Amino acid sequence: MTSDSDQAQTVVRQAGELNAGSSGLDQGTSPGSATGSNVSDNTTGPERNGAGNGGEARRRPNRPELVRPFDHDRVARAVRELLIGIGEDPDREGLRKTPDRVARAYQEAVEGLGRDPAEVLTTVFDEGHDEMVLVRDIDFSSLCEHHLVVFAGKAHVAYIPNEKGQITGLSKLARLVDLYARRPQVQERLTSQVADALVDVLDPRGVMVVVEAEHLCMSMRGVRKPGATTVTSAVRGQFLSPATRSEGMSLIIRGR
Repeated sequence: MTSDSDQAQTVVRQAGELNAGSSGLDQGTSPGSATGSNVSDNTTGPERNGAGNGGEARRRPNRPELVRPFDHDRVARAVRELLIGIGEDPDREGLRKTPDRVARAYQEAVEGLGRDPAEVLTTVFDEGHDEMVLVRDIDFSSLCEHHLVVFAGKAHVAYIPNEKGQITGLSKLARLVDLYARRPQVQERLTSQVADALVDVLDPRGVMVVVEAEHLCMSMRGVRKPGATTVTSAVRGQFLSPATRSEGMSLIIRGR
């Protein structure tokens, strides 16, 4: 039997490394082959807003994520103890298989841990496109890291391609949202992580991410305000311009 302190198989994934055999990434051009050129816009702030400026000097340092492999048996044992702790009988008919079910559910809920956004964004296509691309109303669900209950809603992701006009697949933007949502998370960080991953991998001239979600930690407990929606946004590069940001927001709210 091992203890919590053993060094059990730590998975290390360095941003920029790709998992071999990633599906759907066998065509197109790698964005790493082009650094992009400097863009004359108002990206003069700190490096977190350095979209489209080209060159690694403007990028945030990539750091490896250290993630233990998912331990199904340990999670199931913990759920059994939780049931006992709240005064239930884990051996009664309705709860006998609950620890196993919950462990499997949690494994799915945190499957984004340790994954590299380059897995879904590494392939681009040379289309010479220089206008805004927006995918809105991307459904997602995530796990609030403060209470381990769900928050869910919609994400809207927009970017302006890099100087070479390279685009990525539309489904890749939805996959990127899922990658960062499938882990213990807070909405503010989720929003920024999606925006920064697009900057780091695609080197676009601008990025805007808006996330709207309802948090069960507000709906079912504490203040108990069901229906309350939290909205967060992250803007990078040319979207810092009021006119460009306004255009993006108008497209997001159109038809509502």
